[in-house]
Amino acid sequence: MMYMIETKNLTKIYGNFTAVQRLNLHVRKGTIYGFLGPNGAGKSTTMKMFLGLARPTAGSFTIAGMEYPKDRMEILRRTGSLIEEPAFYGNLSGRENLDIIRKILDLPKDSVEDALSLTGLSHAADRPARKYSLGMKQRLGLAGALIGRPKLLILDEPTNGLDPAGIHEIRTLIRSLPEKFGCTVLVSSHLLPEIELMAEDIGILNHGRLLFEGSLEELRQDAALRGFPTDNLEETFLALIDEDNLRRRGLA
Repeated sequence: MMYMIETKNLTKIYGNFTAVQRLNLHVRKGTIYGFLGPNGAGKSTTMKMFLGLARPTAGSFTIAGMEYPKDRMEILRRTGSLIEEPAFYGNLSGRENLDIIRKILDLPKDSVEDALSLTGLSHAADRPARKYSLGMKQRLGLAGALIGRPKLLILDEPTNGLDPAGIHEIRTLIRSLPEKFGCTVLVSSHLLPEIELMAEDIGILNHGRLLFEGSLEELRQDAALRGFPTDNLEETFLALIDEDNLRRRGLA
C-alpha cells in the first residue's frame, strides 16, 4: 500500500530527553488520521519533523513517496499546515492576509478565492481579521494552510480554545476535505471523542512511543482482549495510557 506518510523508527532527542522514540506511523492516502496522546506525548514534535521545523535524531520518513531530507522542498510545496494558533495582520482583511501567503508561495491569484470558498469565508473576505470570531480565525488559518490545494494537511490541535459551536464548525470542515479535493489530513488532539467524529485511522502516542495504530474498531477489539473498557472510547484511551505509565514506572 502507498502511504501518504510512513515513518521508520523516527526518533527525536533533546539533550537527555527523548521526545519521539522509534516511531513507525502509516498514514493512508486520502484519509483523516487522528494522532492522539496526552499533552507532551510527542505529537507536535513529530509534526514539526514532517515540516522540517525539527531535524530527526534517528530514523527516517517519507511523504507521498518522497524522502526527507533529500526531497524536503518538494515535500513542503505539497504540504499545508496549522501547527500553532494562526497569526494574522488584524488590520488587514481575510483576503489580504491570504494574498500575502499567496505571493510568498508564488501561487496564481485565483488561489485566494479558492481557499476562501473551501473554508466558507467568502462572505467575510473583506472584513478586518481582528473582527473575526475564534472559529472564523481558525477557518482563516485553515484557508492559509489549504491555499494551493496541498495533497497533505497537518493540523495540530485545530479546535483548541473554541466553544462547542466553533468546534463543530471546524470539525465539519476538516471532515469534508478528503472528499472535496482528495487531500490527506493528519490531525492531532488529546481528546479521543473529538477524533472519533473525524478520523478513519488513529495512532496513540505516549511519552514518544506509539501504543496503538489502526481503526477505531480495531482499537475496541484490542481493548477487549486486554480487559480494557470498550463501551466508552475515551475510557479505552485513558486505560491504554495509564497502563503504559505504570509500565514505565515498573508497576505493571
